[in-house]
Amino acid sequence: MQFTRNTSSGKKATLLIIKLGLVVVLFFGTVFLLSKIDFPAPKKEIEKIIPNENFKIVK
Repeated sequence: MQFTRNTSSGKKATLLIIKLGLVVVLFFGTVFLLSKIDFPAPKKEIEKIIPNENFKIVK
């Protein structure tokens, strides 16, 4: 009786490539869809006065 060795390394590699490709496509699709959303700009100007005493001269 002769034993045969069944290896499925080729199948595992193709499944890994397909999964990685799917993750990459989903990532770029999400980035693309988020770039299409028009977020409103703030209408109020933000101004904060920083007193000069907080600055220190470093030599």
